[in-house]
Amino acid sequence: MTEAKMGDRVRINYAGRLTDGTQFDSSEGRAPLEFTLGEGQVIRGLEQHVAGMAQGDRSTVTIPAEAAYGPRRDEAIQSLNRAKLPAGIDVEVGSQLQARTSDGGVLPITVVALDAETVTVDANHPLAGQDLVFDVELVEIVQAA
Repeated sequence: MTEAKMGDRVRINYAGRLTDGTQFDSSEGRAPLEFTLGEGQVIRGLEQHVAGMAQGDRSTVTIPAEAAYGPRRDEAIQSLNRAKLPAGIDVEVGSQLQARTSDGGVLPITVVALDAETVTVDANHPLAGQDLVFDVELVEIVQAA
């Protein structure tokens, strides 16, 4: 049976959870996730795991934080002067905002603390610093490289 390799376009069903069992994502009830191996469209550890699987294979893999969303970075947490926020934006702890990067990209940030003068935001991915567990089924190799 043919194994998936880098450059192949594949479809997978998956369920992702933290090591404590808390599920954070799943393809259940949706179409299988389709992506090309080697193009960085999914986290590196998942991509590496799917490479080598054959159509119909099912497996479970624990992906270390370094091969998922990376470690949490303290420098990604910053306090901003409230006066610098655009007028009319109502923020509270947990609010999801977007910031522009120096190259014009969009960076999702989460409000983690606030007071009358400052808003503290965290640009770390919510799953940064966490090992992730995935149940994976390779549904189809859509297009071989």
